Amino acid sequence: MAHLIYKLCPRALWQEAEMAGVFNGAAIDLADGYIHFSTAGQVAETAAKHFAQQDDLLLIAIDAASLGSALKYEVSRGGALFPHLYAPLELDKVKWVHPLPLGSDGLHVFPELPE
Repeated sequence: MAHLIYKLCPRALWQEAEMAGVFNGAAIDLADGYIHFSTAGQVAETAAKHFAQQDDLLLIAIDAASLGSALKYEVSRGGALFPHLYAPLELDKVKWVHPLPLGSDGLHVFPELPE
């Protein structure tokens, strides 16, 4: 089974990527020079920290191995290693895209995530 990493993305921004055929990143990605991803164990905290109360959000799963040497795991929040992609994300690397609704508690409702 593929090792998956995850990107949280507003639906409108992802639709732009689908029209362009490539995802160059959100504003923070462009500013930092790489596309931010999270592992299965990190993505809920990422959603709470950076996307709190944001509806119309998508959860995008990518096969990490398919990204090659452009993917680097680097120290970030709390000293944890986070996946960063130093290239545009080609959409054929995407395994699936799911809506990420808000629950009644205001937190995002995640599907079960394979690592």
